[in-house]
Amino acid sequence: MSGLFGATLHTAPGSSESAGHQQLLRAGMVRQLAQGIFSYLPLGWRSIRKIEHILREEMAAVAGQELSMPVAQPDELWRTSGRYHKVGAELARFADRRGRGMVLAMTHEEAVTELARSEIDSYRDLPRMVFQLQTKFRDDPRPRAGLIRVREFVMKDAYSLDRDAAGLARQYANQYRAYFRVFGRCGVPVLAVASDVGMMGGELAHEFMYPTPIGEDTLLLCDSCGYRANRQVATFAKPTPPDEAARPMRRFATPQAASVAQLAAAAGVRPDRIAKAVFVQADLGEAEAPVIAVVRGDMDLNESKLAAALGAAGLRPMTADEIAAIGAVAGYGSPVGVTAARVVVDDLVAATPNLLAGANLDGYHLRDVNVGRDFTPELVCDIVAARAGDGCPDCGAALRTTRGVEVGNIFKLGDRYSAVFGATFTDADGARRPVQMGCYGIGVGRLLGCAAQAHHDDRGLTLPITIAPYQVHLCQLGGAGSEAAAAAQALYERLGAAGVEVLHDDRGQRAGSQFADADLIGLPLRATVGARSLARGEIELHDRRTGESWPVPVGAAAETVTAAVSDRLSRANAVPPVSLPPELADRPVTARTGGAAAGSAAAR
Repeated sequence: MSGLFGATLHTAPGSSESAGHQQLLRAGMVRQLAQGIFSYLPLGWRSIRKIEHILREEMAAVAGQELSMPVAQPDELWRTSGRYHKVGAELARFADRRGRGMVLAMTHEEAVTELARSEIDSYRDLPRMVFQLQTKFRDDPRPRAGLIRVREFVMKDAYSLDRDAAGLARQYANQYRAYFRVFGRCGVPVLAVASDVGMMGGELAHEFMYPTPIGEDTLLLCDSCGYRANRQVATFAKPTPPDEAARPMRRFATPQAASVAQLAAAAGVRPDRIAKAVFVQADLGEAEAPVIAVVRGDMDLNESKLAAALGAAGLRPMTADEIAAIGAVAGYGSPVGVTAARVVVDDLVAATPNLLAGANLDGYHLRDVNVGRDFTPELVCDIVAARAGDGCPDCGAALRTTRGVEVGNIFKLGDRYSAVFGATFTDADGARRPVQMGCYGIGVGRLLGCAAQAHHDDRGLTLPITIAPYQVHLCQLGGAGSEAAAAAQALYERLGAAGVEVLHDDRGQRAGSQFADADLIGLPLRATVGARSLARGEIELHDRRTGESWPVPVGAAAETVTAAVSDRLSRANAVPPVSLPPELADRPVTARTGGAAAGSAAAR
C-alpha cells in the first residue's frame, strides 16, 4: 500500500443519499469529476474488472460472443429507428467537423441492427447472441446516489438474433436465468418484475430490481401468489362499478370546488363517484398533442401507461392557457363538449355510470355524466396507478409496495428494429423475414454502487469476495527491516504464488491506523503479522464481515489463508438455479452447457 494511488478518507466529501457510495469514497475507490461523472481509482477499477469478468463468464455460458460497437454514431441511424425525435435531451447530439449529425449512444440497438443487416443472410446464420462492455453517455438531468444514477457509464449490453418467436423466447429465458447468476455472484439480491418497454420498444420487458429505501422505482408485490411489477405497468383487481341506469346529465353550481376533495364535500359524494380530468401535452416526436386523461377521483393517473397507450415519448402538464385554448377550464374541466383534444379514459371510468365531471365553466360541474353518451373517448384502457392495498390482479390478495433500484433489464424487441432497418434473412422456405431480436442490459458501475449499498457497515465496505478489489488485507505491524516485515513479505509472496490476491499494508503505520483502513476497504479476510504473534509462532486472521478473529501457526498460514479464500469463493459462486416466472415458464429453455457456477436469487 505504500505505492497505492488513492487515499482513504476519514469522512466522505460532500453528501449522498447512498451510504454505500459514501463508503466507496472513503475507501479510495471512486472520485467525482463532475455531476454524474466519476473516476475509478485503482481499488475501484479492480472491482469493476471483477464484475466485468463475471459478466463475461455468464454471457459466454449462454453462447454470447463479445464484440465492440462505437459510442459516436451517425444520427441517421437514430432517425431511421424513429428514436432521434422520441428521445429528449438525454441523447447527446453534435455535429462533426464536416457538419454531419452525430450522437453519443446511450444504447446500441440501432448499431447492432445495422450489423445484423450486413452479417445475417440465412436462417443458417441464426441464432446468435452478441454482447459488449461499452461506455455510454446519457445526459440525465438528475444524477443521484453516486454510481446509482450517472451520466457516463459502462454497460454490458447483449443482443439476441433469432429466426422466430420461439427462438427469441429461449434466448430471453436464458438471459433471465443468467442475470440471476450474475447478481447472485456479485452478492446483490434482486427481484425480477414486469416493466414498461419504454423508449426501447418491443413486446415484453423485465427489470431486475435491488430492493432498497433509496430506490426511485416503486414496485408492487403480492406475497400470496408472487405477482411482481413496476408501478409503471402494474395492474390490479379493479372494483366492480355500480349497476344503475344512466340518468340525464345536469349542471349545478360548485363555487370554490376546484379539487376532488372540495367537489366531494360540496356535492356530498365519495371521490370514487367523480371523473377526474388530467390535462397533459403528449410528446409525439416532432409535435405535441393536447390530451385529456380521465380517471376516477380516488385514483391517480399512471403517466407511463398513458404514454404507452398514446405512443408518446413523454408527457407534461398543460398550462392554464393551453387548457383554455382547447375549450376547457382548469379546476372545472372535462371532455364534455371539447373537440380539440385527444381523450383517453380509464376502463373503470368508462364502465361507471352517473359520475360527476367538470362543466368547463368556472364554478360549475355536471352530475350524471356517462362515457359514450356525453362524450366519446379515443381510447379506453387501464391508465391508473396501482397502490398498496389494491387487489392483486392474479389472486386478489392485497398488494404491497417497496422501493428498488433497477440494476438490469431485458427486452423482447421482436422486429421493432429489424423491420425498419431491413435486417432480414432467407428462411428455409425461401421467404425473407425480419430477424427477431432481444436486448439485455446491466450497468456495471450501478451494480458496484448497489453492492456497496448492500454490503457496508459504519466502519466501511464489506463487499463479497467475488468483487472485492483484493481477497486478503495483509497488515504488517513493523517497519522495514523488522521481523514482522520479513514474515509479512514471505507470506505475501507465498499467497501470491498460490493465486491469492493480497493487498499488503507495508507502510509501517501503527496497528489502529492499519486496521481502520482495512475496515474501510473491507476486504473479506485480514491477516495480521506482528512481533507479539510471531513470538507465539502465529499470525492472526480476521473475518471482516463476522468480526471473528483466530490465530494460525506461521508455518500453516499460507495454506490456511488459501483454503479460506477458496472456500469463500466457492460459496459465493454457488448460486442456486432460478425458476422462470409464469409468463416465461411455458417456454422451452436451452440447457446450460458450461461456464461459471450456476446461481440465482429468489424469483417470482
